[in-house]
Amino acid sequence: MSLSIASLNSGSNGNCYYIGNTNEGILIDAGISCRETERRLKRLELSIKKVKAIFITHEHADHINGLPKLAKKYYLPVYITPSTRSNLKSGWKEIPSFPFKAYEPIAIGNLTVTALPKFHDAADPHSFIVSHNNINVGIFTDTGRSCEHLLKNFAQCQAAFLESNYDEEMLENGGYPQHLKDRIRNGQGHLSNKQALQLFLNHRPPFMSHLILSHLSANNNKPEIVADLFGRVAGETEIVVAPRKKETALYHISGNMGNGKQGIEKLSQGNFKIQLSLFEEANI
Repeated sequence: MSLSIASLNSGSNGNCYYIGNTNEGILIDAGISCRETERRLKRLELSIKKVKAIFITHEHADHINGLPKLAKKYYLPVYITPSTRSNLKSGWKEIPSFPFKAYEPIAIGNLTVTALPKFHDAADPHSFIVSHNNINVGIFTDTGRSCEHLLKNFAQCQAAFLESNYDEEMLENGGYPQHLKDRIRNGQGHLSNKQALQLFLNHRPPFMSHLILSHLSANNNKPEIVADLFGRVAGETEIVVAPRKKETALYHISGNMGNGKQGIEKLSQGNFKIQLSLFEEANI
């Protein structure tokens, strides 16, 4: 049995990713409106009633803007860390939620969702691995560096959503103020195209069938740059560049490309530091 995945929207204007099996699905983040989430799932021939839970990576607006209405309308459980929840606006704190911790798997029907820490300037940011029937799909966006958590778990995935946020030359030569440029590339912001490519080249497992490049900057990147950069070295991995204003196709992920090393690697978290400062809104 395969996992089906799609990006419903990806970028600073809103982030929302779908992962599901035959019977149930989940959303990672809810950064677009409830109406657009419904429309885009419908165009993919997916029922919103199939969605059983929402997992939140962190509290920035482009990841939670659609959360209140979506969760309330469909009575969806929201999984969010206490630190992230405490940084939501007061009205959004009324949404019932469940906490999660890194490397403590959560079962949603036959799906297993495992969180892992990441570096990003938010209160308590996490990436996720969604697993079913020995198939792992990673959601690795809004991460400032390729830390050990990312490297080890990327190598377990048959498919992944991987941030490729900015072209280094475009950012350096663009119109952003210096403090914003520094914030993006300081190790607590976002992965550049080159950083994402290096991760892919050095840690892609032989059984990775799909890589969905995500959270591209509107001002400091271009889809054609990313598609060309990764397309040259893709091999048997299908490269997809997630658009900022619409959904991708629905991709079906199986474990047929190779056996691989299954299961999520549990890593030491003793030296992992989380920066608590929040950054201002920008089209990054």
